[in-house]
Amino acid sequence: MDKKQIKTALISVFHKDGLEDILAKLNAEGVKFLSTGGTQAFIESLGYPCQKVEDVTTYPSILGGRVKTLHPKIFGGILGRRELAGDQQQMAQYDIPEIDLVIVDLYPFEQTVASGASEADIIEKIDIGGISLIRAAAKNFNDVVIVPSKEQYKPLLDLLNAQGASTTLAQRRQFATQAFGVSSHYDTAINAWFSKS
Repeated sequence: MDKKQIKTALISVFHKDGLEDILAKLNAEGVKFLSTGGTQAFIESLGYPCQKVEDVTTYPSILGGRVKTLHPKIFGGILGRRELAGDQQQMAQYDIPEIDLVIVDLYPFEQTVASGASEADIIEKIDIGGISLIRAAAKNFNDVVIVPSKEQYKPLLDLLNAQGASTTLAQRRQFATQAFGVSSHYDTAINAWFSKS
């Protein structure tokens, strides 16, 4: 089936401005929210229910926030192939929820470098969980919509307003294309900084 319905969205963003209209539309469409830390608090501040990632994984955010979403229940929910009986069986066996939409906005690595921050601060702005979520969701574009940066908030909102919480394969592939562009640019910037330092 080419068209897929969005039922559960994982949202983990650095920049929260511009999310309000997307959250309102997704909530109106009956989409469930899953999130961490500051993003979860932001979603709840707008009056929407939001399940904690920690409640799904049964692990707290650890190592000073370095490890939050990196867990088989989250990545299984993104990478699980809906058309494969074996994947579906394992997702049921291990109580892995299907995640249909991933919205990520990465730590601002380039801005941190440009600000003249210390090496320690720059290192902490190398996003791990977010970039991994982008790659996983983009890889499984057959089933999952990936919004990899704030720049893609408007295209998502336009799509939601036009056709509700469902997407075509071509649309999911287009978001995935943008996502690999974001991850490529991000890693290139990190590589450039390491090469100079």
